[in-house]
Amino acid sequence: MTSTQARPDLLADRFAPRYDVLQARHLLVEAPVERTYSALRSLDFTEIGGGLVNLAFWARGLPERWKNRHHRMPRVPTRLTFDDLVTGSEWAILGERPGSEIVLGVAGQFWKPVVVWRRVEPDRFIDFAEPGFGKIVLSLSAAPYGGTHTLLTYDARVILGDGWSRAKFWVYWTTVSPFIRAIQTATLRTIARHAEAAEPKA
Repeated sequence: MTSTQARPDLLADRFAPRYDVLQARHLLVEAPVERTYSALRSLDFTEIGGGLVNLAFWARGLPERWKNRHHRMPRVPTRLTFDDLVTGSEWAILGERPGSEIVLGVAGQFWKPVVVWRRVEPDRFIDFAEPGFGKIVLSLSAAPYGGTHTLLTYDARVILGDGWSRAKFWVYWTTVSPFIRAIQTATLRTIARHAEAAEPKA
């Protein structure tokens, strides 16, 4: 979906009501929504993997590794939750509906070989429109599906504020969109695996 307006029923719509790109993936989880959201909220991003996903992360990090080849690279984290991510990077939690949806956002020039990131706090995120920068909004949500299942959704949106950024981004997106889909799918499967394996509460 491109250059359109989103439905007004997701928290993500508050921060990205209009967007240039929306890519969403869904997964039906064999667990109730409470367990699924608990698994979502405690997600450890270091567990997300798979052939295409590992290749994507490795390839995306090549330019930065080359740039810093004469310097010691930062230690790779052994655990990375939502809270770890926003503490140690430019990402911010824009909002959360506990038990239903969490939304993260960041600004940057993510089409560059070495990405330039910019942290934007939630109260400034909607109005942020610095030329040469785009914004990413990520939403992970869980909705009841019948009495015992959950529809898990990973919604990724990109907002580009000027023609130059839009042109640069589309060249980049043509290459990376299949890898982004793979990462989204792997993320949903990781959450589902933990939700389905969790013991039901007595």
